[in-house]
Amino acid sequence: MSNPVYLDYNATAPVKPEVIDAMAEAMASVGNPSSVHAAGRAARKRLSRAREQVAALVGASPEAVVFTSGGTEANNQALAGDGPLLVSAIEHPSILALARDQLSVPVTDDGLIDLDSLRQCLASQRPATLAVMVANNETGVIQPIAEIAEIARTASVRLHVDAVQAAGKIPLDLAELGADTLSLSAHKLGGPQGVGALVCRDGLEPEALLRGGAQERRFRAGTENLPGIVGFGEAAALALADRRFAERTRALRDRLEVGIRALSDEVRITGAEAPRLPNTSCLVFPGLSHDTQLIHYDLAGIAVSAGSACSSGKVGPSPVLLAMGFSREDAAAAIRVSFGWASEESDVDRFLQAAEKLLARRTLRKTA
Repeated sequence: MSNPVYLDYNATAPVKPEVIDAMAEAMASVGNPSSVHAAGRAARKRLSRAREQVAALVGASPEAVVFTSGGTEANNQALAGDGPLLVSAIEHPSILALARDQLSVPVTDDGLIDLDSLRQCLASQRPATLAVMVANNETGVIQPIAEIAEIARTASVRLHVDAVQAAGKIPLDLAELGADTLSLSAHKLGGPQGVGALVCRDGLEPEALLRGGAQERRFRAGTENLPGIVGFGEAAALALADRRFAERTRALRDRLEVGIRALSDEVRITGAEAPRLPNTSCLVFPGLSHDTQLIHYDLAGIAVSAGSACSSGKVGPSPVLLAMGFSREDAAAAIRVSFGWASEESDVDRFLQAAEKLLARRTLRKTA
C-alpha cells in the first residue's frame, strides 16, 4: 500500500513538529508551577507564556483563560450550575447531553440556526444560558455568532460558544463574537490531545468543577498538565501565525468538491450554500452507507470519518444531518473529509481515485 492519506483533521490533527519539540523541552524540565523555588518559577513562566499564546488566538486577556482537559470539560464547566439551558439542534454531544430533556433551536436546510425560532425559544423558555457552536464539526457550517449574541443580549441570556472546530481555521475574537464564554481544544489545531481551555469575558468567573488547590485561580484545581499546556500554547501561536491556512485548505476542499461533482451528480455537499470552514467537506453519497464508504477508503489507505469523532463509532444516521432535514437513509450515507496543516493536493487526488472506484462498483451493482 502507498503512503496513507489522512483526511480526518476535524477528529484530531497530527501534532506539529514544533509542538513536539516544545513539549519535549517542558517534559525534560522539572518544576511544579505552584512551587516558589527556581524550578517552580521556571515552570510558572512556561505556563504564563502558554496562557498568553492561547489568549491571543481568540483575542482575550491571559487572565480569561482557564486550562482544562479538553473541549468537553470546558463546555461542561461553562454550563455548570447556571440554570436552564437552551442549545441548537446541532451541538456537540458534550453540550447536548447537558440539555437532554429540553427543547433545542432548529436549523435551516443549510445548517444555520433559525434566528426567528431562536427568538421564539428565548421568549418561551427563558433560559439562563444559550449554547451555540461557532462552526459545526461535521458540516463546517459557520454560525452568525455576533447576530446570535445580540439576540441573546436582548433577552438577557448568557451566551456560550463552542469554538473547538473554528479555532485556528478562521479568525476569532471573543469581544467581536459577543460571547460570554468560549471553549477550545488543542488537538484540533496541531496540539496534543487531553488539553483545552475555557475562555471567559472580563469579569465573569466560571463555576469550578474540580475543587481543592488554588491552581487556575481556583477555577480548576489540580496540578496543571504543563507539557500539554505548553504544547497547546505553541500550537495556538503557530495557528495564529499561519495566515495562509484558509487559502490552502479551501483550495484543497474546492478541488475535492469539483472532482466529486464531476464523478457523480447525485452526490450532495452539505451546507454548500452557507459559510463554511475552509477545510471541511461533508459529502452524502445516496445509496452508499457510511460504513461501506469508510471501509472502502480505509482499505485504500485513506482516513476519513462518518461525522463527529465522539459519535462516529455508533451505528445510525448523523443527528446533525437529520436536524438539517436529510432523510435517515441519506443522513446515514454521509462522510466527512477534513484537511489540515500537512494536507497536499496528492491527498485529494488519492481520494478522488478511490471515490471513482467506489462509485463505479455501485453503478455496476445497480445495472447488474
